[in-house]
Amino acid sequence: MMLLSFSPAVVGELASKMLGYNLTTKQTPKEGVEVKTVMVAEALDISRETYFAILMDRSCNGPVMVGSPQGGMDIEEVAAATPELIFKEVIDIFEGVRDDQALRMAANLGFKGPLERQAADQIKRLYDLFLKVDATQVEVNPLGETPEGQVVCFDAKINFDDNAEFRQKAVFSMDDTAESDPIETEAAKYDLKYIGMDGNIACFVNGAGLAMATCDIIDLHGGKPANFLDLGGGVKENQVYAAFKLLTADPKVEAILVNIFGGIVNCAIIANGITKACRELELKVPLVVRLEGTNVHEAKRILSESGLPITSATDLDDAARKAVAAIAKK
Repeated sequence: MMLLSFSPAVVGELASKMLGYNLTTKQTPKEGVEVKTVMVAEALDISRETYFAILMDRSCNGPVMVGSPQGGMDIEEVAAATPELIFKEVIDIFEGVRDDQALRMAANLGFKGPLERQAADQIKRLYDLFLKVDATQVEVNPLGETPEGQVVCFDAKINFDDNAEFRQKAVFSMDDTAESDPIETEAAKYDLKYIGMDGNIACFVNGAGLAMATCDIIDLHGGKPANFLDLGGGVKENQVYAAFKLLTADPKVEAILVNIFGGIVNCAIIANGITKACRELELKVPLVVRLEGTNVHEAKRILSESGLPITSATDLDDAARKAVAAIAKK
């Protein structure tokens, strides 16, 4: 690998030429992504590259170190072609990374002499970072060495646990939503999970499993889901209203299917949110509602006495059929 050094003036000129233009890589859409920020980093020569990661492993009930002396490439390809070059160390969550584990991993990565101790120290620091930021994965590729005898994390990726946002506010405040789907970003403000699709029937559900089942049965009956929007468990009336506002703002949506099933979701709250949204947003598309669970009888009464053009369904199959038929009638 050859790295070039430039004067600050030249670096500034090169950066200014990149800003405003689209960058296209394997990780961007075909049209690329507009460059809005340029990071300038110190140039270092790399004499050897390795791969190292710490991640949560369900089968081990905790964190695991994974390393390979074959760095700077797709680790999945290394695992498939040369599995003997993948090394693992299970970490005791109460004890942390032991010295002997860190040194053994450093040796397996091919670090020798004083670099072995240096790499082991880096590994222990990376685990400290893993815990400090509530990460689910810290991946360094490459973890390399320089001709001058330095062990350096040249490139890294960190995944953070969404459930730890309440204590990692500084980390999550750095989230750049400029390239995110604006509907997903708006939904997240109300603790709603939104995934857009290409169809025309909006799915409003509680729980990811139920969402996928709803999408599948719509497809089975000849329809195409436009999205699924997951309410989760602790739903509030304002969330229902916000969800309808998001769904009706999508020009692709020609019908809405509400499919709520569960014990912890109060169906009456859903029903009140639905009727409020229908009135205030002046809903123009067909609405099919299937409710089952806590307080469902009160919820059905609220819907039936609302005087709104809401189509009730007895079960998921009935709801999907009615949603698809509602579009066919238009």
